[in-house]
Amino acid sequence: MSPEEKLSGDMLFFTTGFMMCAAAFWLAVYWSLGHQYSTAIPLIFQGLSACTIVLYLKTKRLMIFAFIQLGLILFAPFAMQWAIGNFVTSSGVSLWGLMAPVGAVTVLGTRQSVPWFFAWLFMTVMAGIFDFLLSTPNTRVDMQTVAVFFVLNFAAISVMIYSLLWYFASEKQKLRAQVDAQHAELKFEKDRSEKLLLNILPPAIAERLKRNEMNIAQGHADVTVMFADIVGFTRMTEELSPVETVKILNDVFSMFDELAEKHRVEKIKTIGDAYMAAAGLDTGANIHYADAAGAMALEMQEKVREYRERTGERIELRIGIGTGPVVAGVIGKKKFIYDMWGDTVNVAFRMASDAYSGAIQVDLMTYRRLHSRFRFDEAHEVEIKGKGRMQVFHLMGRQ
Repeated sequence: MSPEEKLSGDMLFFTTGFMMCAAAFWLAVYWSLGHQYSTAIPLIFQGLSACTIVLYLKTKRLMIFAFIQLGLILFAPFAMQWAIGNFVTSSGVSLWGLMAPVGAVTVLGTRQSVPWFFAWLFMTVMAGIFDFLLSTPNTRVDMQTVAVFFVLNFAAISVMIYSLLWYFASEKQKLRAQVDAQHAELKFEKDRSEKLLLNILPPAIAERLKRNEMNIAQGHADVTVMFADIVGFTRMTEELSPVETVKILNDVFSMFDELAEKHRVEKIKTIGDAYMAAAGLDTGANIHYADAAGAMALEMQEKVREYRERTGERIELRIGIGTGPVVAGVIGKKKFIYDMWGDTVNVAFRMASDAYSGAIQVDLMTYRRLHSRFRFDEAHEVEIKGKGRMQVFHLMGRQ
């Protein structure tokens, strides 16, 4: 049962219980005043109400319980009024029928309560017509009793309607607070999920993936790709425990992640002890992407030197950078990965694998982008697998 249905059931129980208590009180008062003939209808109402409550507890069918009980609440006061005489002699007991449309609003909703209100209005008008056309002197109830019951009826119905609406509003506020708390929790989880997704994918790719697009791929005419490789790390692992190995990689790559965020460079993936990143996938976010990659590479070397001095770990870094066109996209449906392909990626990888320890080796295209703002050594040619002899440069620092 949903919270809304539970609230509706509680409201109807509250209304029924109040009406049964009122009927018992009215029965006792009329009996004490010697009007035993007026006690039959409250007794019948209490009996039928008890039956509907038992039926609801067994079946949990709220709509059946609501229609039967609201019908009893609507018709019983008018039946009692006609048994006593008319509107005046009954002290306006038919006002209790107003609880049917009021209860329908809180239990069934605004639209479903409209027929109940018009039914109460129709019965009130018909009772007035009957009183006007069929009125006869009626002395069965003295005016003192009529006056007392007018006060009781108006006061009791006012208290009941206010109590019912107060309880309804109070429970609605509790439900609203629960819903708001659930919405806040959902928003927190959504934000965390989106943050995790953005840790894996560039923002544009993440948006396309959330739209359930298939075969997500993008061609980029100009991107600066960087590979960073820890020199001799495979041999180091033979001397280290698994925990120590993972700790070193996590420490170093976490530093690189912070630098990537600082320079607005996109981390692509880690491959063993190699770190791959790219700048220029979103030129709107960083139009000087080649400069960002160069600055990040210099700071990566500096961070590794600091880490080596701080921990005593014998780690060296070599970095390769290439610039040019690439193709990027998402591969797989489960445990998917964002990857890049193309000659530029191969060049950047070869720049790193053929560099000496502690060097930042770049291709000619990257040098042309950066030479006016960064310092390089003299050009030299190296044999690059799959490319032949290439002119390469070593990035030394900023101008």
